[in-house]
Amino acid sequence: MSARLDHTVTSGTFSLDGETFDVDNNVWVLGDDRECLVIDAPHSVADIMAVVGERTVVAIVCTHAHDDHVRVAPELRERTGAPILLHPQDAPLWELTHPGVRWDTDLSDGQRLQVAGIELEVLHTPGHAPGGVCLYAPSLGAVFSGDTLFHGGPGATGRSYSDRTTLEDSIRARLFALPDDTVVHTGHGPDTTIGVERTALG
Repeated sequence: MSARLDHTVTSGTFSLDGETFDVDNNVWVLGDDRECLVIDAPHSVADIMAVVGERTVVAIVCTHAHDDHVRVAPELRERTGAPILLHPQDAPLWELTHPGVRWDTDLSDGQRLQVAGIELEVLHTPGHAPGGVCLYAPSLGAVFSGDTLFHGGPGATGRSYSDRTTLEDSIRARLFALPDDTVVHTGHGPDTTIGVERTALG
């Protein structure tokens, strides 16, 4: 049974530093007809479950802990029984949204995740958030970048717990080491490729 990548966009808000913005978030669901892995849990469990269907969710992987990426993670965990995976350096951001509630498993750089015969390598890419990660799937020629890298450049760094220099260093060291034709599935907006963004960032 071959693996496939499903996708939906959910709408809601992002809040930090006393400001709130309307946002649309990508949710990526990787798996086959029996099992899947959900990348980020932004605004609506119903919207995510519409993509998951009757499949077993093996993990809810959070690219970082801004509220627009983890808001419904505990609810999705309750619904599916799947563990929440997060890099521990994002604990302060997670606590802002889910005080007193813990994720299940720490992500670490170089860790390998498996679903439906596909391997994902965890790349720690701090800068947008301290515990930001990307998920590289060599067999798909794709990387799931969260808010580390977008079509048009690096993620935002104008808020608490972010740093532009750190983010650009992460992108150059970890993402620009990937092949140019690697498709970048982002946390917001359209896909891009490593080659396009390498040229743009210089």
